[in-house]
Amino acid sequence: MGSIDQVLAYNREFVASKGYEKHLTDKFPDKKLAVLSCMDTRLSVLLQDALGLKNGDAKIIKNAGAVIPSPWDSAMRSLIVAVYELGVTEIMVVAHTTCGACHMHFAHFREEMLRRGIPEAALERKDIDLNAWLEGFHDTEKSVRDTVAAIVDHPLIPSDVTVRGFIIDSATGELAEVQSCVQ
Repeated sequence: MGSIDQVLAYNREFVASKGYEKHLTDKFPDKKLAVLSCMDTRLSVLLQDALGLKNGDAKIIKNAGAVIPSPWDSAMRSLIVAVYELGVTEIMVVAHTTCGACHMHFAHFREEMLRRGIPEAALERKDIDLNAWLEGFHDTEKSVRDTVAAIVDHPLIPSDVTVRGFIIDSATGELAEVQSCVQ
């Protein structure tokens, strides 16, 4: 049985036993908080536990590296929706130690894509610079500062939103503040 089939079997039991009841909430974050963090599996539960967040407290937005690679990407869109539609007044950018995105290089992805049958022509796009799009960062603190700045400087983020940046230890959950920007 594959992983998806295992998940589906568990889900049927979860619903039948009403395991969802302890998670019931509405769409509005109780703490008026959004957290942009990395998709790293070590943070799946650790992030909320280390921040003392329960279901319904915050909007959690995750992507590779906790970055805003473009002012019009899906993470930025989610933050804008959180602010205007869901009442978010504070945003935390939470990167983490030993992040894989810190060492990403398009050359590696290119080699792997070709090995797995992606045609060379698909890698020579005119509509996007894949080298930049799949390049990681090399300094986590700088990445957090850049991400905070991308949010603060975005033309659609109002000046009354607080944006602060952190790095969480991916083993212990300890937070270190990198940058604050109270507008």
